Amino acid sequence: LATLPLAMVGGLWLLYLMDYNMSVAVGVGFIALGGVAVEIGVVMLAYLDHAVAKRRVAGRPLTERDLHDAIVEGALLRIRPVTMTKVAIIAALLPILFSHGTGSEPMQRIAAPMVGGMLSVAVLTLAVIPAAYLLWRMRELRVARKETDAPAHTQ
Repeated sequence: LATLPLAMVGGLWLLYLMDYNMSVAVGVGFIALGGVAVEIGVVMLAYLDHAVAKRRVAGRPLTERDLHDAIVEGALLRIRPVTMTKVAIIAALLPILFSHGTGSEPMQRIAAPMVGGMLSVAVLTLAVIPAAYLLWRMRELRVARKETDAPAHTQ
């Protein structure tokens, strides 16, 4: 769900730049954008989780360096698929966005939030999600380390 706000911001920026008002067609575009944005974020998290799980060695706790390397590895594996998805969606919607035929106005309002949101969601997915994931997992490591280092209390 963290991908939704930045995707929506990108869609709103393009709506503002194109001077479109909110309408049912724009709402449909935002619904479609939300689905794609969440899917991209979920797949990124799955790749990050998989990379971290691969770095775990039996009997040895995960270090901060291992965690950092795993997250970089997982994020790098997603650059090409995220870029391909983004470029394919934008390339398919640009002709719709700039068409001038009969019935093109509602379709332009559906395409506008998708194009703007896809531009901004790529930044989030490739930069912000891995960084936030690293901070979250580092905090978990530090808490786990404090728990193991704390002396056991006896009654």
